[in-house]
Formats: sequence, structure tokens, C-alpha cells
Amino acid sequence: MVARRYSPPLFSVAPMMDWTDNHYRTLARMISKHAWLYTEMLAAETIVYQKDNLDRFLAFSPEQHPIVLQIGGNNLNNIAKAVELAKPYGYDEINLNCGCPSSKVAGHGCFGVRLMLDPKFVGEAMSVIAANTDVPVSVKCRIGVDDHDSYNELCDFVYKVSSSSPTRHFIIHSRKALLNGISPAENREIPPLKYEYFYALMRDFPDLRFTINGGIKTVDEANAALRLGAHGVMVGRSAYQNPWRTLGHVDTAIYGAPSSGITRRQVLEQYQVYGDSVLGTYGNRPSIREVVKPLLHLFYTDPGNGPWKRKADAAFQHCKTIKSFFDETLVAIPDYILDAPVAEPPSGREDLFANTLSLMPPPYEDREQKILLEA
Repeated sequence: MVARRYSPPLFSVAPMMDWTDNHYRTLARMISKHAWLYTEMLAAETIVYQKDNLDRFLAFSPEQHPIVLQIGGNNLNNIAKAVELAKPYGYDEINLNCGCPSSKVAGHGCFGVRLMLDPKFVGEAMSVIAANTDVPVSVKCRIGVDDHDSYNELCDFVYKVSSSSPTRHFIIHSRKALLNGISPAENREIPPLKYEYFYALMRDFPDLRFTINGGIKTVDEANAALRLGAHGVMVGRSAYQNPWRTLGHVDTAIYGAPSSGITRRQVLEQYQVYGDSVLGTYGNRPSIREVVKPLLHLFYTDPGNGPWKRKADAAFQHCKTIKSFFDETLVAIPDYILDAPVAEPPSGREDLFANTLSLMPPPYEDREQKILLEA
């Protein structure tokens, strides 16, 4: 495979189930040319069992590069087969999900964040992934699970995985996960953020690369994390729920690229071509509603947003093409909104990383001795 050259992953959009599908990623790439995009988590078993229908799960347009495939699973054979099956699609990195707290994943599925309790398996899984691909591999995890939430336990996980596999990149959601029955949404809010753990990892593992995730909502806040030393920043819901004002500033404010001056009318013209080309690719899927879903946040807080969504609800009932959907609904959005380039970015919270460095735990020590004693 020919090595591709892209901007470094200073800014990436988090993998989000039911959200970061092909349609959203197509929209995101129209707005930002440099942000790294992640797929939804795909279970290794799904890829293996759908090997005769892989395009539906793995295909993407070349414009979506750079793009990372996130997989989940707890069976080494299926993980190996899944990565091998995905290889021809040309993803730029393969990521293993060790952070999802959903009961379907971490509970009955026994993978996701539950894998943090078994770093030996994660090291084996990452070695298997690396052996079946020729692109970099990475792990996305939390800072702990339930009562296994000390900084030393987090370091043990990172050390064991990195020392037993080719893994050199960790995406750290700076909250622990609680597996006592709270919902995934509550797991994004109830456990406190501990950015000091993230920056301590950077101090204690200078040979590894770390991307910070959790609680960062604006480009200003992403830049603050980068200035403090983070190798990269991953943003989740704000990149989906407010894509224009979040992704619209990534190329200029994060990567220093000149402004493209693109407007939402131009984005929608491009998206119409894409949308009408994919409707009904798999029988009655994707539907108008599925293709349009990522667009419903494109005018977040703007004049006309409410009427546009109400018109969209009605249009879903009878429109057969994206063009007819736009013809019927976009009359709700004023021209000056459609034709304006992205405005100034929303300001970030100035105190988000206050005292982070002074709160860092003591350095992780004697890690080699710890491993020998546990062997």
C-alpha cells in the first residue's frame, strides 16, 4: 500500500455510535479538510459475519481520508479476521475500543471499557491487529473503571499494552467509566474529568503519543489543550451537534490553513450530489431520513433553524430525492445564513485546564519491577 501524507491528527472527531456514519463523515469532510475522522465502532464479529456484504459496513469515499476504523471485540481470531477483511479498504489507522461503557458492549459483550481490566489481552489484541494491517494502530480508553481508577493502575494499563505490542498511540477519555448500571450518557457527565492524569501520562511515557478526549467542546479549548502539550485533541458531540461552528474553524485555527470561504449553501449543493447518489443503495436503505440526519444540526442556533426542522419532518414523509427535500425545506433558512462563511468561533472556557499541571499525580515509578513481580 502506498503511504499517504496527511496533516497530523491534531484534531479528530470521536467515534460515536449511530452518529459518525458515512453520511456524517461526508458532511464533516466538506467542512474540514484536515480533521481526522473515525468510524462508528464496528464489532469484529459483525465484519466477520458480514464478509459477503462488507461495502455496507466498510466502504467510504476517498475524500474521507484521513480516516480511522474503530473496532471492538474480545475474540482474537475474529479481531484478526476483521482487520484482514478491512485492509483492502485502505483505512489510515486501526483503533481498538477500550472505552465504551455501554451495557451491551462492556456488560453482556464483555469488551469496550471492560478490556481495561485485562491489559494482557489488549496487548495481544493490538499485536494481532498490527500483524494484519500495514497502518498504525491505536487504543481508545478511559482513565479507569469503577474502583480501578488510580493513576498507577492507568499507567500499568498503558505500560503493559505498549510494552507487549506495537501500540504507540493512546486516545484517553479523561473520565473513568462506571459499570454499575448508569447510562452511557451519564458516563459522559457523572465521573469527573481528570485532565491531570492525561498530562501525567505524557510526562511519564515520553516515547508514546497521547490524544486528549472528554469535555472539550470548542476549537479554542482544543487549542488550549494543544498549548499545554497534548499531541492531539479528540472532540465528540459538539462536532456533531454544532458541526458548522466547530469543524468550520479546524483547518484555520488548528492547522493554520487559509480559509476556504465555503458557505453552507455550497456545502449543501455538494451534499445533494452525494445524497442522491447513495439513496437506496441497499434496497430501501439508506433512506432520505438517514442521509439527511447529519444535516439537522447544520443551522444550530441560527435564525430559521426551528422552521427548517419542522419542514424537514413533513418532507421526510413524501420526498424521494435530496434535491426535492432541499427545495421544500431550505426556504426556511434566510439567504444571508446560507451564503455567509463561518463566523467567529465560539469562545472556550478559560478555566478548563486551570491548575491541571499542578494537580498531576507523582511520577509512575518502578514499572519494570511491577511487571516482573506480576509475571
